[in-house]
Amino acid sequence: MKFFKSILLLIIFPFLFISCEKEEIHPPPKPLFELVKKDNIPVFNPDDAYAYIERQISFGPRNPGSTGHAQALNYLRNELSRYADEVQLQNFNYTGYDEHLFLTNIIGRFYPEAKNRILLAAHWDTRPRAEEAVDTGKQNLPVLGANDGASGVAVLLEIASLLKQHKPDFGIDIVFFDGEDYGQRNDLSNYCIGSKYFSANLPINYKPAFGILLDMVGDKDAFFPREGYSKKFAADVLNMVWNAADIAGASFFIDKEANEIYDDHLPLNQAGIRTIDIIDLELIGADTPDERRNYWHSENDVIDNIGKETLDQVGKVLTYVIYSLKFNY
Repeated sequence: MKFFKSILLLIIFPFLFISCEKEEIHPPPKPLFELVKKDNIPVFNPDDAYAYIERQISFGPRNPGSTGHAQALNYLRNELSRYADEVQLQNFNYTGYDEHLFLTNIIGRFYPEAKNRILLAAHWDTRPRAEEAVDTGKQNLPVLGANDGASGVAVLLEIASLLKQHKPDFGIDIVFFDGEDYGQRNDLSNYCIGSKYFSANLPINYKPAFGILLDMVGDKDAFFPREGYSKKFAADVLNMVWNAADIAGASFFIDKEANEIYDDHLPLNQAGIRTIDIIDLELIGADTPDERRNYWHSENDVIDNIGKETLDQVGKVLTYVIYSLKFNY
């Protein structure tokens, strides 16, 4: 009997050791980046952002091939050069609808020596046709684009001015994409032309930790739900930014979901740059069309629709993310 007990213990002990090894608790891996509380976050100026919208629309519509497009390109290059360490123009040709387009992505690099980087982006072109205009006689006219185009650029220009004065702990690239709004209705192949070109021609070893796209971020009554592709490709970044919005008291950022939208962040995500889209969208399950932006893709996309409070909330959230972000590698 004693011999039997000894054999039994020899059989049981190895399983006990194995069980202990399996139950060993390992700490969760540290995130690659996170937000940490910091004092003295720079103050975003919504008045300056509003003025940047006014300046852009003073050139008129900025659809490719127009006089306004050429004037805005020169202005944005010069303005971004005031703040960035390097400004590059990524020129390329594109065959459009019975026309040849000359397009330009505008790239501003801040602290290019930094290995850790993030990407901020918006599109600077405007739509060449106002097909949503109620007046059919205006549907072939180009759109002024105070909100759809100028608002995202304006917020990022004001962010650029802060980056010049207050160096973050990492590098930042600001990209203004051309040709985002060129395509005809439902022709996705001719949308997001600039971001597709940028994503297909990335510099060697260019791997920003993540990207944030701004689109239609100026409407007085805007709200920003969690866009579908953002959740699919970069849920951690989406959560981090919406947490920052909560801390910053940015009530226009709502904790509800919107459908996936084809925008400049999709080519970036497909190229491996995990990017979210901050964009004014309808919510999933809306019973009726959202009438808040009834000027979308029409001749009424003008400065009267822009709210400084909206610009301020978007700018505050970006500023908080930039100056509270810590890399753990």
